[in-house]
Amino acid sequence: MPTPRTLRLSDGSTVRVLEAGAGQPLLLIHGVGLRAEAWGPQMRLEAHVIAVDMPGHGDSTPLPPGARLPDYVAWAARVIEALGLGPVSVAGHSMGSLIAAGLAIDHPHLVTRVALLNGVHRRTPEARAAVLGRAAEIATGVGSIQAPLARWFTPDQADLRDQVAGWLRAVSPAGSAAAYRAFAEGDTAYADRLGEIACPALVLTADGDPNSTPEMTRAMAAMMQNGQAFVIPGHRHMVNLTAPRAVTQALRDWLAPEEIAR
Repeated sequence: MPTPRTLRLSDGSTVRVLEAGAGQPLLLIHGVGLRAEAWGPQMRLEAHVIAVDMPGHGDSTPLPPGARLPDYVAWAARVIEALGLGPVSVAGHSMGSLIAAGLAIDHPHLVTRVALLNGVHRRTPEARAAVLGRAAEIATGVGSIQAPLARWFTPDQADLRDQVAGWLRAVSPAGSAAAYRAFAEGDTAYADRLGEIACPALVLTADGDPNSTPEMTRAMAAMMQNGQAFVIPGHRHMVNLTAPRAVTQALRDWLAPEEIAR
């Protein structure tokens, strides 16, 4: 079973982490509205797995008001430094993937390899307007969790949908609103710098995710120096939960020692 503990960062803030396994360190960063437990199936990977609650989520201290994506990237760098394990592999989902990419660009000395799950890259003007509208709704407290759940799950995935709904209901409204604003604006923050990522990089999505499309995934992977695109058919945004075996195996392959030598 994963072991929870509280990590104190250099700025005095705290982060709740779940740890399991042994070996090379692997940091997992979830998406908006979720918590470390969203990585449940991947906690069994053959590594020292460290899943964190994002700022303002679970039991982690929020960032100051007005934080944007680079502030979340700087936060993640402080997390890695506080872990004291040296450079780590980093996998992020959704908002977490934007943070992971930013880490590999701004702090390459802290990252041995990076995996971006269901990430976004240069949304269309229509998609950008829609996500900014959702950010405004969340900030004013009128957003509903039913819309994202409908996008993320199919009707036959009711158990997983209910589990994720519980996390969405439990998150701090302020923490969720701040992270979603950074997420809404973050698809262009590092978009022109993906070519700076030199470490082994996995870019993964599901073909049923309308916001993290296969086209985005292939474009991001192609920009990276050592990027690999991987698209899982028949699933949506929460693919690490709905297709746990496929996602975990893709991460296992990405973590394989020979990947470092390529």
